[in-house]
Amino acid sequence: MPELDATACVVCRSCRTGPRYPVSDESVCGSCLAELPCCDGCHDHALRVTETADDRRLCSACARAWGGCVSCARLTEPHERTDTDRVVCYPCASAFFDRCFHCGRHSAASRYVSGGLRACTRCAGGFTACERCGTLRRGGRECELCSYPARVRNYSFKPDPRFHGDGPLYLGLELEIVVPDHVHDTAVGVVTDRLGGLGYVKRDSSIEPGGFELVSHPMSYRYALDEFPWGLLGELAELGCGTNAGVGLHVHASRAGFVSPAHVYRWMKLLYRNESQVTRLARRRSRYAPFDRVARSRVKDTAKNHVAALGLDRYQAINPYPRHTLELRVFSSSLDVGRVQAALAFTAASIDYTRTLRIADVRAGAWEWDRFAAWVHTRPAYSPLVAQLRELELTCAC
Repeated sequence: MPELDATACVVCRSCRTGPRYPVSDESVCGSCLAELPCCDGCHDHALRVTETADDRRLCSACARAWGGCVSCARLTEPHERTDTDRVVCYPCASAFFDRCFHCGRHSAASRYVSGGLRACTRCAGGFTACERCGTLRRGGRECELCSYPARVRNYSFKPDPRFHGDGPLYLGLELEIVVPDHVHDTAVGVVTDRLGGLGYVKRDSSIEPGGFELVSHPMSYRYALDEFPWGLLGELAELGCGTNAGVGLHVHASRAGFVSPAHVYRWMKLLYRNESQVTRLARRRSRYAPFDRVARSRVKDTAKNHVAALGLDRYQAINPYPRHTLELRVFSSSLDVGRVQAALAFTAASIDYTRTLRIADVRAGAWEWDRFAAWVHTRPAYSPLVAQLRELELTCAC
């Protein structure tokens, strides 16, 4: 029950006589009490509340039993733990961590275990590695990757990456291909044989009327041009495989290939500021890769940390969710070697171009498409991109 008191209200500092209410061991007048938030834990008024990862508001007393998420630092109940024994919230756990099938903990650096399982860093040491490819396997069980190389993997398949070429910038290719039913098994066999250990084939239900996704392991740009089996694309075309408006080509670029968050920001801004030219080069606009205005407004945050992507759609021009990569999703799929090579070249060139840009360069127009196109024309390494820029009349106006 409130008491008539002339004690100063801790909120408004008024000393007027009137009822006072106890809040967090302080006295609050009736007018201020109505404005105070309520704790979602004890349901009492509180002078201050802290928002949690699941959007609840807790007073200091209720928050004591909670912990800071190792990923986003927001308060969360200490039910979910990582393999480093840190607390992780549900949104971060589902978006950025894998659950270990052995101990149930979440891991940011899990390993693939033959059979479609994932093991945390703690448990990975308890499994044996395949003598041929290094994939972890349980007990004396066979390695599925070596025993069944021509198998089409599930969409969620994510093996341990095998890096090819010299870093730090590595590119990963995801090429969606339409495959007629009557040549499906033959096409899978051809891809598996030509790729060897450089990649694999995955299911993708979004490919209509049917097909698969060719996925490469991380490659340096130079390695990709020199060592990827480019003749494979022609072989698939001869089998009757193809592409259509509904399938895409995605390029993952390693975050380690950027020198700083500021570099990531400059790169993302270059693409967002030149949406028209980028979509012409990509040969499509897609609902699976829109230049989202909300995402564009948050590039300062997503450039710094993948955790800032929470709340954004993964299906956008630049997907910032992956922990170790940035996914450029804009390109239409193709079995034309020049177009696929140009997608890799554009990704590498745009990252290289924005690497050393200064504020003075930006003010002088460095983010303009013509400046970028002129720069590319002086770099023979990016000749596949130059060829596409000329074909599409996207060369500089100088």
